[in-house]
Amino acid sequence: MNAITPNRGRRFGAGPGRRPARKGDWLLNRFNRLFHRILDRIDAGLQSGSIAATLPDGTHRLLGGRAPGPAVVVDMPSWRAIVRLVTGGSAGWYRAWADGDWSSPDPVPLFDLFMRNAVSLGETARAGGFKRLVGRITHWLRRNHKEGARRNIEFHYDLGNDFYALWLDSSMTYSSAMFTAPEQSLEDAQTVKLKAMLDRTATSAGDTILEIGSGWGSFAELAARARRKVHGITLSAEQKAAVDARMAAAGLDDVTVSLTDYRDVGGQYDAVVSIEMVEAVGQRYWPAYLQAVAGALKPGGRAAIQYILIDDAIFESYARNIDFIQRYVFPGGMLLSESRFRALAEQHGLSWQDRVTFGQDYAETLRRWRVAFDAAVEAGKLPPEFDAHFVSLWRYYLMYCEGGFRGGGIDVAQVTLVKA
Repeated sequence: MNAITPNRGRRFGAGPGRRPARKGDWLLNRFNRLFHRILDRIDAGLQSGSIAATLPDGTHRLLGGRAPGPAVVVDMPSWRAIVRLVTGGSAGWYRAWADGDWSSPDPVPLFDLFMRNAVSLGETARAGGFKRLVGRITHWLRRNHKEGARRNIEFHYDLGNDFYALWLDSSMTYSSAMFTAPEQSLEDAQTVKLKAMLDRTATSAGDTILEIGSGWGSFAELAARARRKVHGITLSAEQKAAVDARMAAAGLDDVTVSLTDYRDVGGQYDAVVSIEMVEAVGQRYWPAYLQAVAGALKPGGRAAIQYILIDDAIFESYARNIDFIQRYVFPGGMLLSESRFRALAEQHGLSWQDRVTFGQDYAETLRRWRVAFDAAVEAGKLPPEFDAHFVSLWRYYLMYCEGGFRGGGIDVAQVTLVKA
């Protein structure tokens, strides 16, 4: 927790002297006063928590400090970090980190801080100008029409089953767990989540379930062992191969999986399950996704949806920009505006029922994934094609997401959609 201090936003002591010059910094250093004015804006936007920053000119500044919150330490040897933040937003801030323009003993609280102050920071940490335009064009080129969706899914998921197996739990579940106790294992917490999704379908033995986004088959296996018939769809050839092998090894013949776009699903089912797949759809295609869900359900059927949402208060700003994840990790992705998505669901004849959120469980899930990821890296278990740059990118991704959930501006939820 951060104590209230009277000198917030001002330099609170000289550092050890000016930093050693880096290439190009001689020009940036001529604009020290401009960069301090930008820091003034960041300071004004921090309503809770603080940043203790060591700056390129050798000074220290405390930003924020008005109210309790994450107390973050940042070392910034180059003003390029600020340039990249104000021109490139979160994607630029990642590039600055990757190039050593800033560092922190623990970046997770910094991402938490930015998220919990997202409304008051406004556009300060969003991409601007030409870079915003370039980002929007790039994102449009990666939109999720049928061909684009397959490319985007392959970009993320077809890194290889052996890669994901190194740091996911033994069930190979790549979505938030639901913890019932702090000491609970990740495997058990994932089972709690999967059972909750099955319960939402209100199905019985022999009933049919369409799973939109099969993952590596953890839900399908649990449902098949409960004697449901599951048809899973995915666009990832790696995942399909893994699910086929998993069901064969388990002797479960009530599961089929196909390489099928959700827009091409035919027939009707007693229920639909979709676990953190809708984030890959994109706002433009939400109506098509909900039309596919409604069309796949028999009258009175239920769809269990687990989804990641972003605070409506910052959705418009988020949607105008291309963030770090969309740029580097999951092209074409988009978190949900819950109010907009719910309105569309109801327009498609789907009643919105029994919503629950558990965002802090996702933060803990991500923390445990990162611990396992770091252990795999330390043990030299990653396939040789994943170099140091890739490792740092994925570690940053896991930290970035964890901080976002801890900050509360993004959340994860389950809801049941019932067809009239």
